[in-house]
Parts: sequence; structure tokens; C-alpha cells
Amino acid sequence: MTSPTPPSSASDDIRVVAPAFADLRALAAAPVSVATWRGISQIVVGSFVLLVAAIAFTVALSLSLSLLVLFVGIPMLVATLWACRPFAAVERARLHAQLDVTIPAPTYPRRDGVWASWWAVLSDGRTWAHVAYLVVAGLLLTAQGIAVTFAAGFALGGLVYPVVALAAGLTGPPIPLVLMVPAALLCAWVAAITVQAGSLAIVRLGRSLLGSSPRAEAVELARQAQARAAQAEGRAVQLTETRTAAVGAADEERRRIERDLHDGAQQRLVALGVELGSARRKASSDPEAAAALEHAHREVKETLAELRDLVRGIHPAVLTDRGLDAALSALAARSPVPVRVDVPEPPSLSRASTAAQAAAYFVAAEALTNAAKHAQAQAVTVTATVAGENLRLVVADDGRGGARATPGSGLDGLRSRVAALDGTFDLDSPAGAGTRLTVEVPCAS
Repeated sequence: MTSPTPPSSASDDIRVVAPAFADLRALAAAPVSVATWRGISQIVVGSFVLLVAAIAFTVALSLSLSLLVLFVGIPMLVATLWACRPFAAVERARLHAQLDVTIPAPTYPRRDGVWASWWAVLSDGRTWAHVAYLVVAGLLLTAQGIAVTFAAGFALGGLVYPVVALAAGLTGPPIPLVLMVPAALLCAWVAAITVQAGSLAIVRLGRSLLGSSPRAEAVELARQAQARAAQAEGRAVQLTETRTAAVGAADEERRRIERDLHDGAQQRLVALGVELGSARRKASSDPEAAAALEHAHREVKETLAELRDLVRGIHPAVLTDRGLDAALSALAARSPVPVRVDVPEPPSLSRASTAAQAAAYFVAAEALTNAAKHAQAQAVTVTATVAGENLRLVVADDGRGGARATPGSGLDGLRSRVAALDGTFDLDSPAGAGTRLTVEVPCAS
């Protein structure tokens, strides 16, 4: 959607068509300014256009008013007024071409039916404003043309007369020659100022009577602003739904991978470990075979432990099977730092979506890992509650503090994960005073 053309202020028009009124340097150079010569062309062309339009409109209006009693004058009056609309379009185009100003076209009312459409033309304030422009602009250009002609004529005469007088050998001219040139320059400057002032008056008059009314512009701006706001709101809703779907799909994919690893590779490794253990017992008579089997059995158990850690990092089975309360308790049991899990209302956690619970789980896991590896904490408290429509997780330790969610760190990754769910991530970790990590995620994420 294209944005509407904002109404130009008087200062904008002064800068374009009458720079002499905005800048002292432009004021001094007014006689040779481009704006002045544009204004002169506007006077010449505009006077001709308005003269022809005024004659045509006067004849048509007089004829239609005189025939009103015969009814035929009504359609003639409607046609005369309607013709002012294309005239206004021509005049807007002329002002744009000659003065480099853009006047937005008004919106005319439209009605269905002959009588309704006629009445729409007769009662349209903008159309009558075009008529007023024709009259006022015609008078203005006439007065301006007379003033500029006299001033420019005196300026030209003041510059030519000294040359002619000197060439003719006049010894006693009626006006001292030494005063002629300054007077001519002053007349040229007055003419230039008059041209620019008239151009500014015509432009402002055109904006008032040829363009949209201020009220119509305000209504149109408000309508288009509402349309853009509705479009942006719809786009935001669409993006939110798309993001939610993407997060849900990713979470579902993690659970699928966890099930596949748990039911596939893990089970086969467990079975292989059992068979290796049985084979090791049977090969007790062969020391070399027993040693090889012992090594293989140990490798299988280590691989199985690594695979379980990997599965837990992708998506913990306990979270899917028993919920967030049990998953947090499992994290606390594995932590080398004493952890107290506080869940005042365990059933309330089930109101949170799987994505929200998974985000809370991984935040707690990363916080406990940091508390054990970096914070030198002696105790950690994990609190999970549902407050209103949000799942709230607080992890607090008594470590050395100073934690920062620097770009690329684990905490920064968790913050991005929480932000993807429209959640909040608050890290409070003053040096020497422990760390408190508070996360809130919408339950419906």
C-alpha cells in the first residue's frame, strides 16, 4: 500500500517557489533566481489559461442560470460545475510543471443514479472551491502581472536610458544618470520579490481550493494508517503463529529423535552389552579373549552412557513421561551441588505446553551446570510455578556471581530460546552475591 502524500507546509512551499523569503542570500539574488523565472513563466501561462477558463465558465454559467426555469439549465449547471474538475486537474499539472510543487487531487463524492449524481456535483464543496480558485487566482494573476510589468519596465528603462542618453549626448537629462542604475536594480529586485510572492500565493491558494480539503486529507491519512495498522497486526499474528508452529515442530522432532535413539540404538547397545558380558564369563579360560571382551564391554557401557546424555540433551524422556516436576528432580539428583526443588503446586505445571516445559527444563539444566562449573556455589534452589498464564522458573545459587549472557554463550542461547516463545529472561548476578535467573514463558507457547 502506498503511503498518502502528506500536506506540504508553508515553509516547504516558501523554500521551493519563494526562497527569497527564507534566506538572505536568496533574497539578494532574487532577480536571477530560478524561482523568479519560473514564476514569470507561471504568470504568462497561468494568465492565459485562467483567462480562457474564466470566459468559458462565465458564458456557460450565465447560460445555465438563465435556463434554470426551463429545467434544461439544471443539467447545464451540473455539466459546468463538473467541468471545473478537469480544469483543476490541468491547473494542478501546470503548477507542478512550472513551479515544481505537487498538489494532491481531492476525492470527489460519487452517487448512483442520475439525480443523486447531479446532486453530488451541485453539493460538492471541492467543486465550488475550484470555481472560487478560478475567480481569485484570475484576479491575483492580473494584479501581479500589472505590478511585475511596471516594475520590470522601470528596471529595464533604468538600465537602457543611461546608455541612450550618453550615446545621444544629452547634457541635462531629467534624472541624474548616477541614480538610474541603482533605481533600476531596485525595481528589478522589487519585480523579482513580487513574482516570488505571487507564486507563493498561487501555490497556497491552489492547495486550499484545488487539492484535498484538510479534513478529507486527515480522514484519508487516518484511514490508510488504520489499514496499515491492521495489515501489520495481521502480519504479526501470522508471524506469531508461524513461529509457534516452528517451535512446536522442532520440539516434536526432538522428541521423535529421543524416541528413536531410546528404542533403537540404546536398546541394541544394551543387548550388545548383555551378550558381551555373557561371552566374557564364558571365555574366562582364555585370558586374552577375556581381556578383549572386557575392553569391549567397557566401551559399550561408556558409549551407552554418552548416548543417554545425548538423548537427555535433545529431549529428556522423563519430561515427556512424568512432567516438569520429575524432570527438575532428576536434574537435581544428578547435580554435584546440593539442589532444592520447590514446586508448590505440581499439578499446575501440566497447564504449560510441552515447548514451555522444555524451555524451563533446559534453562534449569544450564543454570545448574554453570553453578557447578563456574559459580563455586554451595547450594542451589529451583522454583517452578504457574503464575496466571505464565510458567515461571527461578534458579538461585549462592555462588560468586558475575554471570553474563554474552553472545554465543549457553545463557545467550537460552535467552534466544525463551524469546522465541515470547518469554522473558532476567539474569541478576552481581559479583560476590550469587546468581538469580528468572524466566517466564507463556503457558500456551
